[in-house]
Amino acid sequence: MRWSDIDSNVHLRNSAYVDYMSHTRMSYISETGFDQKKLSEMNLGPVALYEHMYYFREVLPGSYVTVTLELQGVSKDGVFFSLLHNFYDDKGKNVARCEMLGAWIDLRSRKLTTPPIEFWDFRYGIEKTADFKELTKEDFRKNGQLPIDL
Repeated sequence: MRWSDIDSNVHLRNSAYVDYMSHTRMSYISETGFDQKKLSEMNLGPVALYEHMYYFREVLPGSYVTVTLELQGVSKDGVFFSLLHNFYDDKGKNVARCEMLGAWIDLRSRKLTTPPIEFWDFRYGIEKTADFKELTKEDFRKNGQLPIDL
């Protein structure tokens, strides 16, 4: 943890969790050959549509956390993806969890887009959750989770 990750309650600030998750996701994508330069060349960018956090235990200064990445679901066309992040302390206790829904946008048109076929392989290396599924429009509409019209 960095000094800047601590809030006035002297524990890990909520937005630091989001920073750690973003870093974990983008590090994985970069390690599979799709770094920021490659994504830019493809006019492709990830966007978070929502992140739902569950906090189980405080993370205090001087602590270490490990952030995991698992694939919960992907839409048939690859536009939408759902990820699960778990945070573990140095003793292996699960201190937080986040369910994240994301999508891919075309960086020129600024609209949702299907990623090029060459990009799809990146997701096969991500461990899948036990409840992994194909995401459908119904998954988004039933809970009012998606603020855009599909």
